[in-house]
Amino acid sequence: MSFKWSWRMPKPETIWIIGASDGIGAALAREWARRGARLILSARSEDKLQELAASLGSNHVIVPLDVGDRASLEKAAKEIAAFTPLDRVIHLAALYDPGKISDLSPERAAQIVTVNLTGSFHIAQISPRLLRAGGQLALCGSVAGYIGLPQGQIYSATKAGVINLAESLRAELAGSFDVRLISPGFVETRLTQRNTFTMPAIVTPEIAACAIIDGLNTGRFEIHFPRRFTYVLKLLSALPYWAALPLIRRLTQ
Repeated sequence: MSFKWSWRMPKPETIWIIGASDGIGAALAREWARRGARLILSARSEDKLQELAASLGSNHVIVPLDVGDRASLEKAAKEIAAFTPLDRVIHLAALYDPGKISDLSPERAAQIVTVNLTGSFHIAQISPRLLRAGGQLALCGSVAGYIGLPQGQIYSATKAGVINLAESLRAELAGSFDVRLISPGFVETRLTQRNTFTMPAIVTPEIAACAIIDGLNTGRFEIHFPRRFTYVLKLLSALPYWAALPLIRRLTQ
């Protein structure tokens, strides 16, 4: 009796990264490209996307878009359909303005809500038609969404909404798609450079990217890091208000 053995290289994953032009998104693109994935890179800045794609090699494409504009996303989805089915969709795009609630203009607040929360809603609706059965959709919340913190303003509120959206979507799409939640702590990016306070347990985008990829390859719903910081905020959010609010007030003193 003869036995014929054959071995095939695993098929590279096709991954759509939204918010890939810099920060965590660009670091994710570099790490996934290093691991052999085929990438679709999206953000508003076409120049930055072209520069990133050129640095990664020829196996990747760029699709510029604005997550706050449904028409822009629908147009992008039609382009991306040529590369479907996707294995993963990773949504990271967000706006951030540090400061107190009283300092933010209503116009800027509306823009942040449109990009951070409504943009995540758009991606949640559009992604399933592009994903393979059982494919992964990851939305990016933040530890800032765990509980209202000083100077978190509308950004924290939108991230609390994204957390809730991901939880609902996980239940609604169970058995069809793999919904995940990414909750970073402080990461060294263009956005966090605007903070005027000391950021505890801050990590580089490269460390964040590896934590995200490794976490998405496990069965955990939420990928949060660095844990020495995120568990403190999880504990704070789990306390009753009579205990938590005095602790939060101390952060402003």
